[in-house]
Amino acid sequence: MNKNPEKKAPFLSLRWILLTAYAVAGIIPLLLLASTMLHSVQGYFVEERKKELLSQANVISGQLTTSNFLLHEENRSDMEEVILETSQSEDYRVLVLDSSCVVVYDTGYEDVGKTYLLPEVVQALEDKDTAKKQEDGTVYAAASVMGLSNQRSGVVLIVDGMKDVQDIVGDIGQEAYLLLACIVAVLFIIMVVVSKVFTEPVKNLIGIIKEMSEGHFERRAKVEQKMHTELVDLALACNQMADQLEKVESSRQQFVSNVSHELKTPLSSVKVLSESILLMEDVPKEMYVEFLHDINSEVDRMTAIINDLLTLVKLDQKEIPLNFQETDMNQLLAGIIKRLQPLADAKGVTLETEYLKEITADADEMKLSLAISNLVDNAIKYTPESGTVKITLDSDHQHAFITVADTGIGIPEDEVNRIFERFYRVDKTRDRETGGTGLGLSITHATIMMHKGSIKVNSKEEEGTTILVRIPLKQSVAQS
Repeated sequence: MNKNPEKKAPFLSLRWILLTAYAVAGIIPLLLLASTMLHSVQGYFVEERKKELLSQANVISGQLTTSNFLLHEENRSDMEEVILETSQSEDYRVLVLDSSCVVVYDTGYEDVGKTYLLPEVVQALEDKDTAKKQEDGTVYAAASVMGLSNQRSGVVLIVDGMKDVQDIVGDIGQEAYLLLACIVAVLFIIMVVVSKVFTEPVKNLIGIIKEMSEGHFERRAKVEQKMHTELVDLALACNQMADQLEKVESSRQQFVSNVSHELKTPLSSVKVLSESILLMEDVPKEMYVEFLHDINSEVDRMTAIINDLLTLVKLDQKEIPLNFQETDMNQLLAGIIKRLQPLADAKGVTLETEYLKEITADADEMKLSLAISNLVDNAIKYTPESGTVKITLDSDHQHAFITVADTGIGIPEDEVNRIFERFYRVDKTRDRETGGTGLGLSITHATIMMHKGSIKVNSKEEEGTTILVRIPLKQSVAQS
């Protein structure tokens, strides 16, 4: 019961991350845009109403100036009716103030006799007719009234609560937010679909990777190559990883089989020899000695195999540090030839050397010497009597080149790329005849790779084999 939530949690997390990202990228800007547009619309209506109210205030101001409203009280009644009708028809409040900012007339009949020291009134008395929106949303529009000698005798103040504007903006806002809600709903559906498009392939890939982790290396991700995307790259990389894992698993199984076989053979010999001694009676001392020598030889063979295996494991895990130092390559090869000359003489094989330059390279002398010795030793073993093994040393400005060429039995073309595999044999009977553990070339290959070098093989059956080793003259990065 607890497994399903654990499996689904990553997909839900990724999907919600995508949905959140889409919301931030799409919905929030829409909300900001809607809010900005509503604010702009409201601002536009307010500015238009301010202009309209200021115009109305100037009209009323002109009428008051003409009728001497503030100077002759007997003329006020007719003018008050006109102002009241205008106020009622336009649904705003009109106040007339004298030059002392005292309310002379109010269509609301509330503030007559009160003093209004409003900034708009003061500015109008200073010949600065103005209209402003107040914090509560009300608009004040003030225009001066001219008296005798062009003196400002008072102010017309129009007060409008802007209810109609608020209603209009409210209606627009309601429709806008309704439209926005529809857009958000559509966007959400699109986001769910898009997130599913992105997360489903990832979900499938994770499922395949989990199966691989359980040992099903034959599983592969489906690759839709209709269009090149990062998900296609991810699927291809997953399949490449599966190919490598399958190859490694196959190599591991083959390696275990080879190790078992290599160790089983000497163990079987030891068992047969020891049982023979135990079952025979009155065995001469000479036969005991011969059998014990054979048993000792098989034990030595098993020890050599195990030691080579341990060496390879340590090389793979880089547990064997390389001690790089300036190494005289000419002297190194001369030492190898000196050690292997007796083996060549015993087989009647001629060893030839050609040093084209005096060369010094950064190398671990002991390990590189062992690697090259394996190549020369192999060349001698698989070269028939009267054959030749030639070792050549050369270099360019970056690399040293060591060539080991023999006139031996050669290697089939389809087998050349496999000779560095552990325990791999071109002819399964050869190593039984020539000795060795079948791991020498693998150790050589690993050592050359640790020197940041390369090794190439060219061979033809019955004509011979040439192996070219290349290592840098200078190691750019020190290895531990």
